[in-house]
Amino acid sequence: IADYAKQYPHASAAYGAFGRDFIKQSAEDGDPFCLSISFKAPHRPIQPDPKYDDVYAGKTFTKPANYGRELGRHLAKQSQTGRQYPRYEEWGYKDKYDQVMRKYHQMVYGVDVAVGMILDALTEAGVAENTVVIFTSDNGYLCGSHGYGSKVLPYEESAGVPLIISDPRHPSSHGRRCSSLTGSIDWAPTMLDLAGVRQVAGVDGASLLPLLRDQTAIVREQLSLMNFWGPPSTHSFAVVTPKWKYVYWYSQEDAMTSTEELFDMSGQRQEINNAAHDDGILPELNRMRLQYDQAIYKIKEQAVNEDYRKYSEIFDRKQPWDRKVELLQSKK
Repeated sequence: IADYAKQYPHASAAYGAFGRDFIKQSAEDGDPFCLSISFKAPHRPIQPDPKYDDVYAGKTFTKPANYGRELGRHLAKQSQTGRQYPRYEEWGYKDKYDQVMRKYHQMVYGVDVAVGMILDALTEAGVAENTVVIFTSDNGYLCGSHGYGSKVLPYEESAGVPLIISDPRHPSSHGRRCSSLTGSIDWAPTMLDLAGVRQVAGVDGASLLPLLRDQTAIVREQLSLMNFWGPPSTHSFAVVTPKWKYVYWYSQEDAMTSTEELFDMSGQRQEINNAAHDDGILPELNRMRLQYDQAIYKIKEQAVNEDYRKYSEIFDRKQPWDRKVELLQSKK
């Protein structure tokens, strides 16, 4: 990348130029190729390409419906102990929202331009109709939702990521949206399936190719969200289904007892209401508790070493299995 620095001083543009040249050379060589580019933007430090200073100049942004501290008071105290909480103020979401979001979107714009360079290179090299393109990210950004900044927390703005798959063998899927439940754990099986390679035994992910053939297909019934990074108080484990998200925060101190959160994922997904305390949906809560317990048990049985297996104890709700099943069956 250093070779591109003089002509393309911003990293995003340099990555795009590198990708363009790689595709051109690979096509000339006539060999199959795999290109993976991990853009730094829109990560900190906030350094948008000045070439695009005019794109969002003077723009204002509508704050999300769950913006601000008042709409985060119902969330677990544990979620307010990490760096995500002070960054709502430190990073300017509280007092300089438009200014911060202008720079954020400007960095995203720079990535868009670089991706465009790569897509144009595929067409110019004559290989666009024989190349699968996958665009995704490793995390989302809270950007002031619930009064948080940064990422890591199990809430939608942080846990949700973009995923676009373009496969010329499935032209009917182009431009279509799919609401099926998927996760980053599914990327590896998907790429193996795209390449016609036999799936590796023991992999938890599912291939997403069925969704290219049928946008209403279901590739998984549930997905685990886990954060074992950062301060122990922010470690969380969650289970998501197409309808619900259940989050369990384990006890840290007397001021932070174990806490359950249950959010309806069938609506706007803004997680404004914690339904775990709603007696009217106790059957659904018990079902999610059971699915959560099964996911924790899986860690206990299948974790590769003790460093990970210990989390099956930390996040164990300490409820007898037969009692949980009894509770679930009694509410059906």
